[in-house]
Amino acid sequence: MKGLAGKRIGIAAVRASKEISLLIEKQSGTPVILPIQGRQRLNDQISEQNISDFLAGTFDWAIFTTGIGARTLTDSAESIGLLEPYINKLNSTKLAIRGSKTMKWIKEHELKPIHVSDDGTMANLLAALTEEYKGKSPQRIFLQAYDQDDDKLKSLLEENGHSVYLSRPYSYEKPDSLVVDQLKQSIIEQSLDAIVFTSKTQVKNIFADGEQQAQLIEAFNDRVLAVAVGKVTAQELESHGIVQVLQPEHQKMGAMIVALDRHYRQQEARL
Repeated sequence: MKGLAGKRIGIAAVRASKEISLLIEKQSGTPVILPIQGRQRLNDQISEQNISDFLAGTFDWAIFTTGIGARTLTDSAESIGLLEPYINKLNSTKLAIRGSKTMKWIKEHELKPIHVSDDGTMANLLAALTEEYKGKSPQRIFLQAYDQDDDKLKSLLEENGHSVYLSRPYSYEKPDSLVVDQLKQSIIEQSLDAIVFTSKTQVKNIFADGEQQAQLIEAFNDRVLAVAVGKVTAQELESHGIVQVLQPEHQKMGAMIVALDRHYRQQEARL
């Protein structure tokens, strides 16, 4: 018998929810899609302005925090006929990145970053940059972020005397409140065996208003298993007091479902 047989698995993701559902079904589980990511909104005009400002300005470093953001800026550069000078300038700028999708973008354009977050977290990358900047004059930084992280990242860098240009090529709209409430209720009632989270935004959204927080944490720490695709998402879950968070060794959706299936197999074997 497969580990997910008889298990109802909630999916908090919007993107790739169908793919995750198929993976769950292949392991005989029942997927329940309750997307709470919120729709992604690309800021085309802002991206185009960011490209123009980057090309016109002088920067020691460019930091890219997400693959989506990096690609959105590249697409904007291409749409306004500035792709070649944009890539050329990136080639002559020190680069720091986090995330596997950002690394994929880097390789596609044959760019060579100086720093890559070892564990995929921004904290790891900032620690490396702090060491890099130690003893040097303030740096001029082009920072690509998005609306839930940008102010914090910008402030951390500016507190150390650096000049930061914030590029915000995309943002997320608030998720459907009815869907959020439905997921919350399913967790509290423990009608789902596990919830799959693929980004920390989803975690933030479920804990955003503070309502029923204690009940949610109690349910997660009782019988509802919190599953994270990777370390960043896992850390966000843990920051809200969730003790047991399952995450795969490799930060991939397929590996996540395999780890979930293995978890229940091992649990069954112990009974």
